[in-house]
Amino acid sequence: MPERSEYGDDPMQYGVFHVAEAPARGTVILIHGGFWRGTPEYFDGPAPLAEALVGRGWNVWRIEYRQLPNGGGWPGTLDDTAAAIEHLVVVAASLAVDPGPVLTVGHSAGGHLAVWALSRPDAVLPLEGAVSLAGALDLRLGEADRIGGGAVVDFLGGTSAAHPDRYAAADPATRVVPDLPVRIVHGDRDDVVPMNQSDAYVAAARAAGQDASVRVVPGDHMDVIDPAHPAFAALLAALEEIRAAA
Repeated sequence: MPERSEYGDDPMQYGVFHVAEAPARGTVILIHGGFWRGTPEYFDGPAPLAEALVGRGWNVWRIEYRQLPNGGGWPGTLDDTAAAIEHLVVVAASLAVDPGPVLTVGHSAGGHLAVWALSRPDAVLPLEGAVSLAGALDLRLGEADRIGGGAVVDFLGGTSAAHPDRYAAADPATRVVPDLPVRIVHGDRDDVVPMNQSDAYVAAARAAGQDASVRVVPGDHMDVIDPAHPAFAALLAALEEIRAAA
């Protein structure tokens, strides 16, 4: 039975923990997308993907976080992501579960948060790597391309010219952690988060010495979180690669 746990007092500061059906391979911290916008009434996670990962032997800590216009954006969304990750220690202890290797997996804006989390400040809980499912991984490029109808500027409260410090603190493409691998799964027909987001990140990451790669799968932006789609096999393979490296 999934277990809900709050990591703060806001209605959006909670997560749901799913215990693996078999001896656990590790724990996935699953982060949903939505261009950093959302309301307390809506939380998906996405649930079908979480259940599919549980069936393949992964514990899943499926987190919610504050988004615009409900206390999110800069810096609330980043603060919540970091706090939710650290709260996994509390949840696992309360359930007497060994989390094992811990990896982040995120879709779209959640992909941004999953990869950003590798470089989060004041980290205590170690992460072994991240998987981005069509994530927004280069915020300055996203600003220039106006992905999500200007979602990057909305998220960070202004342009990179007005807030260079915010972009420097939030952009995975400039916060590469060389010691932690990143895998990306991206649909070849994605018209929501363009492929250049993944390509730009991989170029920057490899230049910084990180083990980073992208696997292109047939499909659109939502196919990459569909457990019945070939993208799910690509996700499982990415998890195993990171787990093996750990």
